[in-house]
Amino acid sequence: MIRKVAAALAAFFVSACAAQVPPQLARAPAAPIDVQILAINDFHGNIETPPEAASITKPDGTVLKARVGGAAQLAGALEHARDGHPNTITVAAGDLIGASPLASAYFLDEPTIDSMNLLGLSLASVGNHEFDKGSAELLRMQNGGCGKNTSRVPCRLEPFRGAHFQYLAANVQRTDGSTLFPATGIRQVGPIKIGFIGETLQGTGTIVSPAGVAGLKFTDEAATANALVPRLKAQGADAIVLLIHQGGKVPDNFEEEGCNGLTGDILPILDKLDPAITTVISGHTHQAYACTLQLGGAPRLLTSAGRYGILYTDVELSFDPATHRLIGERAINVPVTGAAGADPRVASLVERYVTASKPEAERVVGHLAGPAPKTQENGESAVADLIADAQLAATNAPNRGNAQISFINTGGVRTDLVPRADGSVTYGQIFALEPFGNSLVVKTLTGAQLKETLEHQFEDRDGRAQMRASSLVPSANFHFAFDLSRPQGDHIVAMTLDGKPIDPNGRYRVVVNNFLASGGDGYTVLAEGTDTFDAGLDLDALEAWLATNPAVPQLGRISDVTRR
Repeated sequence: MIRKVAAALAAFFVSACAAQVPPQLARAPAAPIDVQILAINDFHGNIETPPEAASITKPDGTVLKARVGGAAQLAGALEHARDGHPNTITVAAGDLIGASPLASAYFLDEPTIDSMNLLGLSLASVGNHEFDKGSAELLRMQNGGCGKNTSRVPCRLEPFRGAHFQYLAANVQRTDGSTLFPATGIRQVGPIKIGFIGETLQGTGTIVSPAGVAGLKFTDEAATANALVPRLKAQGADAIVLLIHQGGKVPDNFEEEGCNGLTGDILPILDKLDPAITTVISGHTHQAYACTLQLGGAPRLLTSAGRYGILYTDVELSFDPATHRLIGERAINVPVTGAAGADPRVASLVERYVTASKPEAERVVGHLAGPAPKTQENGESAVADLIADAQLAATNAPNRGNAQISFINTGGVRTDLVPRADGSVTYGQIFALEPFGNSLVVKTLTGAQLKETLEHQFEDRDGRAQMRASSLVPSANFHFAFDLSRPQGDHIVAMTLDGKPIDPNGRYRVVVNNFLASGGDGYTVLAEGTDTFDAGLDLDALEAWLATNPAVPQLGRISDVTRR
């Protein structure tokens, strides 16, 4: 009996103690699992810190104005950002290469790919500039080797082993329906599986040389991405991230946080995306923003890190530890100020290539009396005028194509041309101005075809006619006038060559770069020209023209006569 009473009392006291366990000693719920995604876009071979200062708007509205970027500083910043984040991955949204400064482009962007390897890039979508030198050269960027696919010499400094990261190209299809690179990539980031889709903008085929993308088709961004969602879910993806080389614009250009006043081609894509695609890392517009938008029936995180490695985006995804369900996401763009130091391996790589390119970069090619800015008036700029004149001078001789008219597309004019204090212009400056390695092509067009070509410069937006982003600038002997109040297809109201009206039935020899000659930027009529003559590199033509010490062109070749 005594033993029974003792046992009952013991059970009572144990029960009472259990009921009185302090709340602070109870088991706390497991913390969320955080995954860090570090993202860049539109690096464009800027292995050195870009020379111009950037103005970056901070969350409190203040503006940081400083020289930022550089591959070594970017690598150091990313390594610092990874500190304390065991679950991390680094990705990119296109245009890592192409339209690059001399230190990278002179070596076919091999040092940029090597820099990306060293800074820990894992995945990258292709962008339009990845195709500047054609798909064969892009495949070499991925796979390595010294195959010669361009007029420039590969492996000029050292062997090239290719990208350690994987390019993705979901909407870049060959004629048999296969994709140029894998459409998707699954990455295990700690305990979480992330599914990545990589795409370029659907319009890539019209903004790069058609010859460079022959045999490739660029499909609708949203439809292609949505079709891949079931595959990624079947592979166990806990979240799906879209790396897309298409983007938007904000008034401040570079925002650390927010999407204030966001517009652009990315918005209708977001509106059509499957709700399972919760995170969109974008590019192409060279602008920076980071925010969550309610589009397409779901909240989505949208980011872009500007250009040239001046910022990187730090994305944090939070997951339920039991179900691995995404429960939160945030992002901020971080300026690459150099405060985290430079990665010594990347710094050594950059120094090696800059040193090798310096003699060519510093070589004086001619003189100019003053700056030729890129600032446009009616689509025309002084530096575009200069290039157009150089092209005509290089091709107007009978044995050089017998050209009568020259055009340059404004999208092919990358910088201002500002001579040194003594008026000298270097090869490095003109290389930055025309970095694509295009050749000049002379063709015969009728006067009617000339008019049709110039009409393509205009488009209707929201019921109003306006000039497209990439217009045509002529040589000094050719003038045209446009009237935006007239119907589409009839905006050009005057065209003269050496002061004489263009005859619709006349035949004219026209020189353009090979990008335009094959129908680039949608100028498809130029591809119909006949009696083709290949006249050498555009850069050689500009170098020869500057050697004559030309005057800075005055604007006035294009007139807007719109009735207001």
